[in-house]
Amino acid sequence: MYLKTVLFSLILFASCKSTTQKQTIIETKTMKNTKSQANNNENKTTDWFTHLDPEQYRVLKEKGTESPFSGQYNLHFEQGTYACAACKTPLFESGTKFDGHCGWPSFDKAIKGRVKYIKDKSHGMIRTEIVCAKCNGHLGHIFDDGPTETGKRYCVNSLSLSFEKDSIK
Repeated sequence: MYLKTVLFSLILFASCKSTTQKQTIIETKTMKNTKSQANNNENKTTDWFTHLDPEQYRVLKEKGTESPFSGQYNLHFEQGTYACAACKTPLFESGTKFDGHCGWPSFDKAIKGRVKYIKDKSHGMIRTEIVCAKCNGHLGHIFDDGPTETGKRYCVNSLSLSFEKDSIK
């Protein structure tokens, strides 16, 4: 019984784990990692990722991962919206979050059109990477083992998210 528990834990960990090294991704459509801001009738280009701390940069830009059970949003269940830490695009509503017991924040549904899906063949596995549709920041992976009616589990790095609490009206 103990051996089964250990094996199950290792498989669960491996299903959520992402690489800290750069991964080769084949995409048919690429988006620029820049944004334009109007300032005195001039367009200035600013890198989406310049305001991130080194660990956030590693996850969002270099497709890294944070250690399991270490992220600030893993067991965070306030009402609000989770957004991309790089470009602040809203990605997940708090009502779609659940405890996936995998060590990373889990959601069963993204806000429509805010997440892109990319085939990931790294580490001898075939998975689906999820990235922010606006800035291409790496969020994590999606799996078909979710416990809700969607059957999906978006396994997301806390470092790739920011959170805006719902205001009380």
